[in-house]
Amino acid sequence: MDKTEKNELLETLKGVFSNSGAVVVARYSGMTVADMSKLRARVRDAGGHAKVIKNRIARIALEGRGGDQAGDLFKGPTLITFAPDAVAAAKVATDFAKINDKFVVLGGVMGSRALDTEAVTALASLPSLDQLRSQLVGLIQSPATKVAGVLQAPAGQLARVFSAYAEKDKSAA
Repeated sequence: MDKTEKNELLETLKGVFSNSGAVVVARYSGMTVADMSKLRARVRDAGGHAKVIKNRIARIALEGRGGDQAGDLFKGPTLITFAPDAVAAAKVATDFAKINDKFVVLGGVMGSRALDTEAVTALASLPSLDQLRSQLVGLIQSPATKVAGVLQAPAGQLARVFSAYAEKDKSAA
């Protein structure tokens, strides 16, 4: 890799660290090409990317984000998963680590904070951005539905009373 390619990679990684919701760092030593393809497909389906990176360039691209703790994650064969939604990358990485013992989540970087393995697992347990949006819409719509039900209830009761009187009049006649 020549100097211009390294500079391009450095700028790309700087963009990844600054624009992603979270970057999950993992070790992939011993994984097959098929396993790597499955991982990349899962990350892509979640709206993110998986990339094998050069550790030295990644440490430079961090620019102090997460301090020494984040820099220490980049040793050995390293892969990062990242997505605009912070939960998506963490969820895919931790789920894949459960089914493939050669894929080990080491930690991550979120904003200017370094995350350890437990923090990435906790992040993965949160609902995704889409799930939160749907829950919020459900909460907003719920009171309107209840109000409509309350408003319709007296009219329904009144209709049943009229129906009862009509039946009573028919039976009396």
